[in-house]
Amino acid sequence: MLQNILDFLMEYGYLGMFIHSFADAVIFPVPAFFLQVPLSLVDPSQALWIATVGYIACLIGTPVGYFIGKVLGKSVLYKLLKKEWIDSATEMFQKKGEVAIFIGSFTPIPFKVFTIMSGCLKFPLWKLIGYAAIGRAVKFYAVGLLFYFYGKMAENMVHNVSLYIFLTVVPLILIGLWVKKIVAKRRQLKMESNGVSNGINEKLMNK
Repeated sequence: MLQNILDFLMEYGYLGMFIHSFADAVIFPVPAFFLQVPLSLVDPSQALWIATVGYIACLIGTPVGYFIGKVLGKSVLYKLLKKEWIDSATEMFQKKGEVAIFIGSFTPIPFKVFTIMSGCLKFPLWKLIGYAAIGRAVKFYAVGLLFYFYGKMAENMVHNVSLYIFLTVVPLILIGLWVKKIVAKRRQLKMESNGVSNGINEKLMNK
């Protein structure tokens, strides 16, 4: 049945890509990647436009998935998706919500798991959209650029694109978050130090 839906969407080109990508962030269990690739294969010169349509639709669908999770709760995920997908996403969120969204942009786990779960766990919507905007751009345009530059030969490359992105981008994200944490900690220590100094100065002036 899912293949019949994909074949139906395939016939509508850009519109089919928009619908699939929007649904990928909301309810459809098959990632948009599986329509982006065959559409790009038909006409590689249009691969970047296909990526753009999918990317925009995903961002529009992201808050919809978020509010579904916020209103209906986590139980809706178990009715729509595989338990192992949900358990993996939950584990990621418990460790670090931001990293979970980035990683979720590159893994085979349908992105709706992360949009709905963000709503369930009341993760800030603006953060979800911001991180999704970066992560999904990398995924959509990595596929689009491969087809644009390598044409139909890219068909043999794109199936490992998630792995390549994961091995290159995720470490950079982790390093960035680590640096951010150190900077924030130093800033806090500096503020505490200034507070202590100001307190001492006030005591000296009052004497």
